[in-house]
Amino acid sequence: MPLLVGTSGWQYKDWRGVLYPPRQPQRLWLEEYAHRFATVENNNAFYRLPTREVFASWRERTPDGFVMAVKASRYLTHLKRLHDPEEPVGRLMDRAEGLGGRLGPVLLQLPPNFREDTAALDACLRCFPGRVRVAVELRHPSWWDAERELRSVLERHGSALCWADRGSRPVAPLWRTAPWGYVRFHGGLAQPPPRYGRQALTSWVARIAEAWPDEADVHVYFNNDVGGAAVVDAVAFARAAATAGRTVTRTPPT
Repeated sequence: MPLLVGTSGWQYKDWRGVLYPPRQPQRLWLEEYAHRFATVENNNAFYRLPTREVFASWRERTPDGFVMAVKASRYLTHLKRLHDPEEPVGRLMDRAEGLGGRLGPVLLQLPPNFREDTAALDACLRCFPGRVRVAVELRHPSWWDAERELRSVLERHGSALCWADRGSRPVAPLWRTAPWGYVRFHGGLAQPPPRYGRQALTSWVARIAEAWPDEADVHVYFNNDVGGAAVVDAVAFARAAATAGRTVTRTPPT
């Protein structure tokens, strides 16, 4: 499988004239997005978990082979803080199954003040069906002090430690914990902000190539949506990866 390159979300009004034709109705943006990109990270579920019918409508509006990663509800990650995970994970998966074959990985993004608790993470990951890939984005530095326990938990569940960039630099250890990968770009240092420069993107292509072979699934999502920066940078990243000999999913021509 190739590098799957896309953006974190698609419903941004300042993307008119960047990705979407100026007069195109917003109700057609997902179709337009899926015509140009082969994957997206759906952040809607983090703020308010959609119904199974809404997930099914996204399946029907996108082409075969399209992959939608789903960010887990903040009810599970921020309010419950992974405790008593059976019901919220079950509810998330019951609804997300409406995507059918379009369902990609689930992202667990933990709060910046969530200190290391590998036991809670282990219990939460145990609730996901074995067929579902889960990426985990950890943001408190205490997690890195428990490297052996953390890596053991992630590897046992086949879960990927999310590689994240903020300010054109990694903000987490670049540990490979699964045969697949998940990378998020939150904002670079290039102009106009929050764009990424060529050197930063090329460096990330090299890091990914060093960790995974070309046939591995590696999901790459740009979360720097302001002003269409995510779209422009996703295209630039895909071009840099292709130049380096990596197979990459479709991105817009410009």
